[in-house]
Amino acid sequence: MILPYLYMAEVEGKGRAMFSRRDIAANLVIEIAPVIVMPYHERLLLDKTALHNYIFEWGYKKDMCCMALGYIPIYNHSYSSNCEYEMDYDKDIITVKSVRGIPKGEEITINYNGVWNDTKKIWFDVIE
Repeated sequence: MILPYLYMAEVEGKGRAMFSRRDIAANLVIEIAPVIVMPYHERLLLDKTALHNYIFEWGYKKDMCCMALGYIPIYNHSYSSNCEYEMDYDKDIITVKSVRGIPKGEEITINYNGVWNDTKKIWFDVIE
């Protein structure tokens, strides 16, 4: 399930991003996407490809990974995202829901840490 008024557009410096042609109410499910679940040893292979940036840790023990279908891989990261996602390990789906109202035309974002307002630095922001 994907809201029919979502669309993808290019954002300078970020690449592809997701937007809406309509206002989105708070606490609205905007997408429910199936995932392809893979064992950890396959993640080691995926980490050597462009898919590295698009896979999620998966499972109650985080001992697997998954590739989400739908628009899930296109939502960009924000430490104060306007959406959150929930992983259902039993049904092999990810649900994206707004955490506040989102005006039409505003980029739809998720926090890659899993909690919409988690400020822990993620892998591409960590300075070594």
